[in-house]
Amino acid sequence: MIKIGIIAGGGILPIVIGQNLVKKNYKIVFFVIDQYFDKKKYSNFKTVKITLNSIKTIFNELKKHEVTSLILVGNIKRPSISDLKLDIDTLKFVKKFLLEKKGDNKLLISIQEFFCNKGFKFFDWRNHCNDLFSVEKNLTRNRPTKNSIKNLNKSRDLIKNFAKLDLGQSIIIQNQIILGVEAAEGTDQLITRCKNYKTKGDKGILVKFSKSNQSLILDIPTIGMNTVKLIKKFGYEGIFLEKNKCIILEKDKIKKYADQNNIFIATIN
Repeated sequence: MIKIGIIAGGGILPIVIGQNLVKKNYKIVFFVIDQYFDKKKYSNFKTVKITLNSIKTIFNELKKHEVTSLILVGNIKRPSISDLKLDIDTLKFVKKFLLEKKGDNKLLISIQEFFCNKGFKFFDWRNHCNDLFSVEKNLTRNRPTKNSIKNLNKSRDLIKNFAKLDLGQSIIIQNQIILGVEAAEGTDQLITRCKNYKTKGDKGILVKFSKSNQSLILDIPTIGMNTVKLIKKFGYEGIFLEKNKCIILEKDKIKKYADQNNIFIATIN
């Protein structure tokens, strides 16, 4: 059986994916970026700490552990060029990726090509983690109101055009007016920012979707408990997620919390 290397950033998603694959008897080695390494969280796995300072070192570690397939997952901030040790492989990496203006999706696809050119394959883990995805029409007891449906319908044309751009994956709408679109700050900061623009009327919604031509192996729209807590904190009505293309971390806990706080979570096609 193939040996899978999970290059892991922050968050719990790398661990959840690893747990699911181990249950299905895949051999897993975690290569955790040092700033995100938590000894307790990774105590049950074979783990190697890595840094982004040298691409060559990362390749050497992957070869040392006989990894043939990769998963790149978790929150990772782009490193500063000044932080990278400029060996030959890193110089090539910097020239091709960091010196060009690329959105997140194009950058991730380029990184995938870079690793593939080094002889590694990317493992499609999605079929082994079906329970993570937003598949139910309504995840919660609460259902979208008529106002929420109106807000959603207002957003659809924008979503089609916005999704073609390599930008964010979320929109906040209230009173059929777009309050904000996700930029580099991420979904949670978008929710927080848009509270300042809310007016009297309906409570507003979050819509989260995938982008056209998005790499759904490397960059999948995700919500976690903190996202839902912010929806509650700032008085939004609920969340629409693109069906089968968004991850819900800790789904059972989120469902319980949303039900207790009159928040809806529903899917759209």
